[in-house]
Amino acid sequence: MAVLTTFDFDQMLSNAREAYGEELLRMADDGLDFVFTYSDNVAPSSSAGKLVAKYPERCFNFGIAEPNQVGASCGLALGGEIVYSQVFGPFLSLRAADQIHTDIAYNDVNVRLIGTHAGVTAGGGPTHNCIADLALYRAIPNLTVEVPADAGQCCKIVRQSHSFEGPMIIRIDRGGSPNVYADNNYELVIGKAIETLPGADVTLISAGSSVYWSLMGAKILREKYGISARLIDMHTIKPLDTDMIKKCAGETGAIVTVEEHSINGGLGSAVAEYLMESGFSGRFKRIGLPDEFAVLGETEAVYEYYGMDPKGIAEKVRLLLK
Repeated sequence: MAVLTTFDFDQMLSNAREAYGEELLRMADDGLDFVFTYSDNVAPSSSAGKLVAKYPERCFNFGIAEPNQVGASCGLALGGEIVYSQVFGPFLSLRAADQIHTDIAYNDVNVRLIGTHAGVTAGGGPTHNCIADLALYRAIPNLTVEVPADAGQCCKIVRQSHSFEGPMIIRIDRGGSPNVYADNNYELVIGKAIETLPGADVTLISAGSSVYWSLMGAKILREKYGISARLIDMHTIKPLDTDMIKKCAGETGAIVTVEEHSINGGLGSAVAEYLMESGFSGRFKRIGLPDEFAVLGETEAVYEYYGMDPKGIAEKVRLLLK
C-alpha cells in the first residue's frame, strides 16, 4: 500500500545532514550506547556538534585523516562498541576505500559509515562530486547500503541501525532536500522497499534525494500525459529488494530507475542486472549522471542539465513509453 506523501506540496525542505546528528543526540539522551567518530567538517553549531559538546567522552575527532578515522572506527567496533562515523562522502568512498573494504567489511563489524554530501550536492564541482560510491559499495561483501529519501527517513534508518548487525553505509546529501513523506507514521524495514506512489503504466525506482524529483515527475506524467507512474523508494541499495522489483515489473511492464549517481554501477545497474537475469522483456531505462565528469553549477541546475529534474524525468519516461 502506498504511503502518505507530500505529492500536492512543493519544496517542503528538510535536512538529512542535520537529521542524523539530531537522531544520534536523541539516542544518546535515551541511554543508547555508541561512540561517534567524525572529521573536521562537523561544525560546533550543527546537531552533530551539539552531540560532541554534550557527550565528549564518546566522540572522537580525526581531523582530515579519513582513512585513519575509518580504520580506528573498526578498532573501536572490534573492542565491542557500536560506532557511527561521519565522513565527507567523496572522501569516504575514494580516500578510505581500502579501510572500508579490509577493516570494516572484511571484519564484519558494527560500524555505520555516514557519508554526507552525496551526489553533486557538495558544491565543489567534479572533484568533490560523490557519484561513484555506490558502485564501490555494491562490490564489497558484508556492506548494507542505505540511502534515505528525506530527513525523517534518515532518522528512522539511524535509529534502526543501532540494533542492526554488521557494517552499514548511510548515504545522505548536503541538505535542503524536500520532504517526501507528509508524516513519519509509516513502516520502514531495512532491506524492504516502499511503494511511495501507486501506478499502473510504469514503475519509477529511486533512492535518496531523487525520490522527491521522481515524485514530482510522476505528477507531471499524470497531469500532462495521463500516464500512471508507480514510485518505489528503494532506500536499501544493498541488499536489493528483488521481490518488489519482480512485482512491479510484472504489473507495469516498464521500469525506470532514477538516481543521483553515475548510471554505471549504481541503483540502475543493480536493477538492470536483476531484471535481465530474471528474463524481463519489458521496457527499461536508467536516469542518472552520464559517464563523464559532471558540469559545474548549482545542484538544481545540474539536475536540469542532465534531465534528472521532474520535467526531464517525465519527458524521458514519455519517450520510453512512446
